[in-house]
Amino acid sequence: MDSFLEEEDEEDEEASVGRTRSPGPPAGSALQPPLHLPFLPALPHQPASSHEHKLNFKKSKEACLSYIQDAMLQKQWKRAAEFLTFYVESLEKDYSREPVGPSEMIWRIGTEILYHHSNSNMKEFNCFMEQMKTLGVKRYLKVCLEHVFHLLCNGQIDEAYQNLSLAESWRFGEQTAIQDKEMKLIQAYRGLLDYYNWSKQKNILLEHGVDGFADLSVEQEMHSCFRKAAVNLKEIIKIPGVWDLFVKCYVDMLEFYGDHNEACQVLNEYAYNSKFPANPNAHVYLYQFLKRQGESKKSLISALKILHDIVPSHELMIDFNTMLQKSKKRKKRRLGLEVIFAALDYAGWKENVKAWSCLARQVKQIVIAEKHLDWIKQEWSSRKDWWPAFHFSRYLAKRNWQENKSLSYEKALVAGILLGKDCKYFKHVSHQGCKAQVKRFQMLKKFMNRHNPVYLRISGRSVSSLQP
Repeated sequence: MDSFLEEEDEEDEEASVGRTRSPGPPAGSALQPPLHLPFLPALPHQPASSHEHKLNFKKSKEACLSYIQDAMLQKQWKRAAEFLTFYVESLEKDYSREPVGPSEMIWRIGTEILYHHSNSNMKEFNCFMEQMKTLGVKRYLKVCLEHVFHLLCNGQIDEAYQNLSLAESWRFGEQTAIQDKEMKLIQAYRGLLDYYNWSKQKNILLEHGVDGFADLSVEQEMHSCFRKAAVNLKEIIKIPGVWDLFVKCYVDMLEFYGDHNEACQVLNEYAYNSKFPANPNAHVYLYQFLKRQGESKKSLISALKILHDIVPSHELMIDFNTMLQKSKKRKKRRLGLEVIFAALDYAGWKENVKAWSCLARQVKQIVIAEKHLDWIKQEWSSRKDWWPAFHFSRYLAKRNWQENKSLSYEKALVAGILLGKDCKYFKHVSHQGCKAQVKRFQMLKKFMNRHNPVYLRISGRSVSSLQP
């Protein structure tokens, strides 16, 4: 095993790629057929006694796997490939007849190495995956799926489709029933590629305006792809799970053919069926569909309310807040304030001008009307200990002023109402704005001078605290 650790020179490594493979072991002497990564040479057979194998096989195997792991962690893919070849050859010479098969480990490690090895290419990868398919029927369909994903990532759509078709026709006794879920995935991804072909034909019709027989041929091909895709996509999205891409493709086709009721039913089932896992995207897709169909604000708000409960920091919370603020119902306007405060709790929103504008506009309206100050007070009570440092530090005031004056204006207005006109953020921004003679900053300062007592009511402090 010590010889495994010896590093070859770069020239020796490159030269070794072209060497001829050595023949495999004699028939009946191995548990598995001989296997080598396609671009690596087979190493010379090292004879060893049966006694040595029984005594040292387990220890040597664990050590070799450790070397492989170490090489992969250090991204030394050539070295990892060499160790894997040694590992496979040691398995071929194992006389212990252990029941645990290593084929999945070889598949996983070998695939990762092939993804990164400098000498790897699609031909080598295809060859390796075909070998892996023959090593164990229990994971045949899983290997097929991974092979298809790799083909798709390399733009080989037709080859991927062919592999899916072959996998779909695979049968192996009881294993066919056991791997029912994998088979459904195979069919679903074939449906996805049928959708891809449908989309291409649709774009030809819509963009290029093909005429005559050619037009009829394209349309017939498009309808054929739709029928094949619809069958498989409809089937997979009935199974509880996360099927975002499949649902979007199926709904896209339904909308194109004007079947809006079916599309709405599919999206509602995907979003509200309790058997499915909680999935923010399901509610996003439903909201976007309802918006495209011109549905009522009540329906849109209902869809976004659940999205808010799951992901309060979602980008659609701006739309949600805007709709709520336009409502005549006090309860919805109150929810709107809660929504925008919750969104700004997240670091990703710290410099979102639209979000700060929404909050500034609503708190300003409340202050001017002097109604519902308790709404602001309730939201602020849980944030007053950490928002000042998180949003309204002097450092942020300087940076926001330099980078985005619109953002600094909206934040200064909110800071002034929540913390008073003496807070660091408001003082710096209003001073810089007035110094630059920007009219809206001058008006902001006058507004805060007029309404500063509101800050005391929000903070819960007495009016006497203003006295020197």
